[in-house]
Amino acid sequence: MSNDSSKPLADDNHLVDPTQNGDVSQTTLGKVPWGPWAAVLYAIVVYFVAQIIASILIALYPRFSGWSHNVAVSWLDNSVVAQFWYVVFAEALTFGAIWWFIRRKKGNLRSIGWTPFRAWFPVATLAGFAVYFIGYAIALGILTHIFPALNVNQKQQLGFQNVSGSIDLTLAFLSLVVLPPLVEETVFRGFVFTGIRGKLHWAWAAVFTSALFATAHLEFGSGQPLLWVAAIDTFCLSLVLCYLREKTNSLWPGILLHALKNCIAFVTLFILHTN
Repeated sequence: MSNDSSKPLADDNHLVDPTQNGDVSQTTLGKVPWGPWAAVLYAIVVYFVAQIIASILIALYPRFSGWSHNVAVSWLDNSVVAQFWYVVFAEALTFGAIWWFIRRKKGNLRSIGWTPFRAWFPVATLAGFAVYFIGYAIALGILTHIFPALNVNQKQQLGFQNVSGSIDLTLAFLSLVVLPPLVEETVFRGFVFTGIRGKLHWAWAAVFTSALFATAHLEFGSGQPLLWVAAIDTFCLSLVLCYLREKTNSLWPGILLHALKNCIAFVTLFILHTN
């Protein structure tokens, strides 16, 4: 059967951009010089080490400022500025480490999905959000029926406890809505998913990537019970993000979807709830 070149065609590795008259994206998933184990292990190490180094860097400020222990602890626990710089340091270190690894392997960021933005990507984002929202609602309904003790009201520790005023809101917005989607999509749907995809079908690569992403949101070491509801949420979200990555050969639809989800949570928690 002949193909109509006026329509977008998709297979396991490519999606034709409908705005480019049938030209196939030049990025092919799975064609990277690192494998699944390297991707997963390196991402885990980078994730934890970046947070440790960021915490040390933030703690140096009150120490060199000559603050008392109590004042320093209060600032670290409650300051929006402190939390903002912690996020900036952690995300910058994470992105830098991924970029360094790719360069060492003679690759480039395009190979993990940093491709040019296309006008139709927001449409894919909105469709993905609808699928995620319905899928998460169904998954949560099934799991709460199977596990009645599952706490669906447990709150995620966002790190921003006392947000007030336009400056605090701006810093919180950048920390929660802008930076995490850019870096987390680079790490998980870019670096990890692409590495796993070289050995497995995209669906299995999506499951393993999403399991790792969900585990990162259980909030180990927070002193609170494991945040299973957030893990379920992020697992469902990641499945959709991986699908978008696979079918568009780009991180941009996933970044937009990730940012949209975080933005809705930000508005709900810090604007509507506060008002």
